[in-house]
Amino acid sequence: MPTATAVHLADSAWTDATIKFTNTVGAVAGFLGVLLLIFFAAGRATGRFSRPLAVLVMVGPAILLLLVGLVIPLVRTVYLSFYNDDSTKAVGGSNYGWALTTESIHQVLWNTLQWLVVAPLVATGTGLVLALLVDRLRGQAVYKSLLFMPMAISLVGASIIWKFVYEDRDPSQPQIGLLSQLAISLGWDDPPNWILSHPLNNYLLMIVMIWVQTGFAMVVLSAAIKAIPDEITEAARLDGARGFQLFRHVTVPMIRTTLIVVLTTVMITTLKAFDIVRTMTGGNFGTQVLANEMYSQSFVQFNVGRGSALAVILFLAVIPLVAYNIVQLRKEREHR
Repeated sequence: MPTATAVHLADSAWTDATIKFTNTVGAVAGFLGVLLLIFFAAGRATGRFSRPLAVLVMVGPAILLLLVGLVIPLVRTVYLSFYNDDSTKAVGGSNYGWALTTESIHQVLWNTLQWLVVAPLVATGTGLVLALLVDRLRGQAVYKSLLFMPMAISLVGASIIWKFVYEDRDPSQPQIGLLSQLAISLGWDDPPNWILSHPLNNYLLMIVMIWVQTGFAMVVLSAAIKAIPDEITEAARLDGARGFQLFRHVTVPMIRTTLIVVLTTVMITTLKAFDIVRTMTGGNFGTQVLANEMYSQSFVQFNVGRGSALAVILFLAVIPLVAYNIVQLRKEREHR
């Protein structure tokens, strides 16, 4: 029989959940109600105010959400980065000085740079190779679906899957880690604890990101390859281009813009990598990256100033990639 305390806790949890659900439903209903009133007013408007009001109705909510969700938090983060841990005293650029001169943060930045170089290049390169190979197979839609499937898994879910793959046990015990079992089967009597082995563990964590992003790269690049006009390919073959020459001098130049867009997109995703490190190592054993260090400083060590400074550095690192991506997309549209 459940005790009175257990029953009370269950009732309390149920009441709390009910209140939260009711508040959420009320907030959504209120937001939809306001939108309906605005749309109704815009539909009834006539004369010279009808067009400005229609523009305001269409663009206004988007601008409001952009301000609330991006611009205001960005300004507040930059502001807090110039204050101390509890935001009570201005410290100027001390937080940025700490980020650029502390040895432990240098290791974090170095790890982040490795992620930024290795994971996107390998994911994009592997996706390109798979796009070339799968397009020559029968039933390619099935293979593409299987290769793209990891994209449907959250990074937390993918991290848990690969955490089991890297699981380490004493060689005398049954192995549940696929990597350790393979190592023992190949004659390695005492494989290491993969997650604890630095710097190998960094690259093992990158494999998770590569596994998830390769399907995305494959699908996009496959579409770009199929869009190459047959006349160009046939002309190159008539000129004697075969195999790797055809790939190097025709395929790659024709999909160059798409290739760069895919690479920069994966780089942006990788630069913000948080879930994988947080789930698999928590940033320990020399695997810390910038996004996870930002979280740790802000919500584990409760140093809002340093966490905000790291967030601004991460934001500044993303801006060039986003800008370059936009430029490439515009060039692609112009060529079309």
